[in-house]
Amino acid sequence: MSTRDEKIAHTMEYPPETPQPNVYPLSWHQKTGKLEEIWDASQREVWDPKKLPWDTFDPSSYTWEERESIAYWWTLLSVFDASAPPVFAEALIKTYEVHEEDAVRRCFFSVTRDEQNHEQMCGLSITKLLEHPDPLTYEPKTEIGKKLQRNAHWLYFNGGRYWTGYKKAVPKYPLSVLFSSFLMGEIAAATIFHQMAAGCTEPVFKEAFRNIGRDEGRHMAICMAVMERDYPKLETENKDIITKQIRAGYLFLSAVLFEPPTDFWDLPPDFIEVQRKGEEIARGAGFHIPEYEMKKENWKKAMLNMKGVLDRYGIPFPAIPEVGISGKEILDIEMDEIIPVF
Repeated sequence: MSTRDEKIAHTMEYPPETPQPNVYPLSWHQKTGKLEEIWDASQREVWDPKKLPWDTFDPSSYTWEERESIAYWWTLLSVFDASAPPVFAEALIKTYEVHEEDAVRRCFFSVTRDEQNHEQMCGLSITKLLEHPDPLTYEPKTEIGKKLQRNAHWLYFNGGRYWTGYKKAVPKYPLSVLFSSFLMGEIAAATIFHQMAAGCTEPVFKEAFRNIGRDEGRHMAICMAVMERDYPKLETENKDIITKQIRAGYLFLSAVLFEPPTDFWDLPPDFIEVQRKGEEIARGAGFHIPEYEMKKENWKKAMLNMKGVLDRYGIPFPAIPEVGISGKEILDIEMDEIIPVF
């Protein structure tokens, strides 16, 4: 292997092999036709958050309690959706480093682009509702707003711990493990966004949720296509990792899809009480956040759908006692070991 300054081209006809993993040499293999179809759909379905019907949205028609409560939900979502562009960008780089087929790389580019839209939707909503671009430095105008902002600080603190762990995990695991973790988030996300689109009364939010739900369904199809390609030859060791990651995904994503398990998330004692109060105010204003029992049922259905996928490939499903699903007991989950994204 040559040093940076050592010239070797005059000593050999062809250069040495490029040490891997490395994005070079590039190739454009085509193997999975389904992924090409999904890429084509992603090109047709691109949308721009700025072009939604914002002219119909009048934040002053809501009370400040309502505005701060709805903005809190978008802030909660941003812990997951606004972290998704860099999360998927890391995964996109990995698809190049391991020389995935061309359509996989393009599909992961489309997911990164979609998640950028979702992040922008969070930012536009928060900024218009609060008349301030940052929910953590905003000065709350109501008592519930102050309590919800403190909740937001703790959510971002926990999210930062996740990102640190994610960066360590991506190089460690094969794409087959990553795709199972991604799929879990997409299955659950598609459900909640379709429900919120159906229940919201504000036109701009209704259209945004419809678009985001469609994106998440397409992301789910990407993961399914790659899993169908790779899982028949999955090694036992990776099956065990996937089982653990599904349990980790439940614990992590519950913060937005259900309620954060307090033995996993580091949160103040009254966190859930405050969040429930904010959700109640938002629902009263026509912002359709599913209530506790609906969230629980959503999670159960999503987990059973995921279990159906893993059962096909002989991958043990973890116990999710919180929603009444039995399975393999997983007890040792740390924030810095988890992969799942939303």
